[in-house]
Amino acid sequence: MWLLNAAIFFVLFAFALNNQAPVTLHLFFGVSWQAPLVLALLVALVLGVFLGVIVMLPLWLRARRKASQKAATPLSAAPAPAQPAAVITDAVENRHGT
Repeated sequence: MWLLNAAIFFVLFAFALNNQAPVTLHLFFGVSWQAPLVLALLVALVLGVFLGVIVMLPLWLRARRKASQKAATPLSAAPAPAQPAAVITDAVENRHGT
């Protein structure tokens, strides 16, 4: 596993060394920012991950709350099925003419 981590590190390190050319980002209201390309890409990656987590956080919390409520509900309190499975199977078979 450490060999894979080392390979990933060296590939990213080589990428960073090959992309040190300065780039100018033109932002809003005439503001510009000049930085190495690899730094601009890193900032874009971090902002994308942060925004993705912020957007998904309510969904994760809702799913976690629902799972904890489902785990807290005892099995005996679950509603019984309306019809036995055999009756449902017979109705499906009769509908198809078999």
